[in-house]
Amino acid sequence: MSPDSVPIKFSCSDIDESQLHSFPAFKTWLSTIQRSLSLQRSNPQHEFNAHPYMLKSIEVQSVDYFGSKKLGFVKIRADIRNDKDETLPGSVFLRGGSVGMLVSAFNYIKPELYADMETNVEQLVLEPDDTPSSSVEDHERKVILTVQPRVPAGSLAFVELPAGMLDDSGSFAGAAAKEIKEETGLDIQSDELVDMTSLAATKFGPESSEDGEKLQAAVYPSAGGCDEFVPIFYCKKRMSRKRIEELQGSLTGLRGEGEKITLKVVPVKDLWKDGMRDAKSLSAWALYNGLRGEGLL
Repeated sequence: MSPDSVPIKFSCSDIDESQLHSFPAFKTWLSTIQRSLSLQRSNPQHEFNAHPYMLKSIEVQSVDYFGSKKLGFVKIRADIRNDKDETLPGSVFLRGGSVGMLVSAFNYIKPELYADMETNVEQLVLEPDDTPSSSVEDHERKVILTVQPRVPAGSLAFVELPAGMLDDSGSFAGAAAKEIKEETGLDIQSDELVDMTSLAATKFGPESSEDGEKLQAAVYPSAGGCDEFVPIFYCKKRMSRKRIEELQGSLTGLRGEGEKITLKVVPVKDLWKDGMRDAKSLSAWALYNGLRGEGLL
C-alpha cells in the first residue's frame, strides 16, 4: 500500500493532510512501518507470513506547534490488523529524531592560548588541558549533564545528557547544534563529533534488523509508544581546569522562554549513577565504555 492510499482521518482541525505528509517524523515513521509490513509477505519465514498485518487507516488525534508555525508533536492512532481481525497496538506519539551528546572535557594548557581560553570553550567529555591526553586519569575526565524541569516525568530537576531535536534535514549541524549551544553555552562543530550509535552498528551489527527492517542507527527510548530515535554522539574537549570548574552550576537555556537549565559536571565514570534515570545517559555510558574497550574511541 502506497503512502497516499492509506485513509487518514483528522480528529483535530489545526492540521491538514499536506502538512502531515510534509512532517519529517510522519514521513519517516510511515515509510519504516510500511517497509516492515511488506516483509511479512516477501519472507516466507516471517512470523506473520500466514496472516500478515496491514495498515488499514490512520487517525490524527492531536498536534502541538512550536511557536505558531513549526509542527512539533503529532499524536496518531494506526489501525493495523490482519485477516483474522487481530490488531497491533497502534497509539503513536510522533516527534521525530533527536540527538544525545556525551561531551567530555579535559584540561589542556597551551600558554600562548590561555588568555583566550575563556572564550574558546567548545565542549561536552572534558579533560584538563595541563596533562597530555594519554596521561589523563579516568577521574579527571568529566561529562556535562543538564538539570532542568521535565513536566512529563513529574520532575523540576531532571538530570540528563544535553539533547537537541534534529532539523528537517535530519542533520545534527542545524537545529540540534543550536539547541546544544542554548543548553550548555558550548559551540559544537560537526567535525568534532563521533556518532557512537552508528559506529557500534557498522562495526558490530547491521543497521537493519535480522528480518531486514530498516531502522535508524540510534537508540529508541520508548519504542512502545513513540517514534523518537536518538543517535548518541561523543565529543571530547580539552580546556583549563578553571573553566571546567566554572561550568559547574552554570545557568543556561533560553530562560526568557521558560528554559531553566543548570549544568552539572561529573566524572565520566560516574555517569551511570548521576544519569541513571535518563535513557540517553545510560546508553551513552554503555556505548562509550564498549567502544573504548574495543579500541574505537
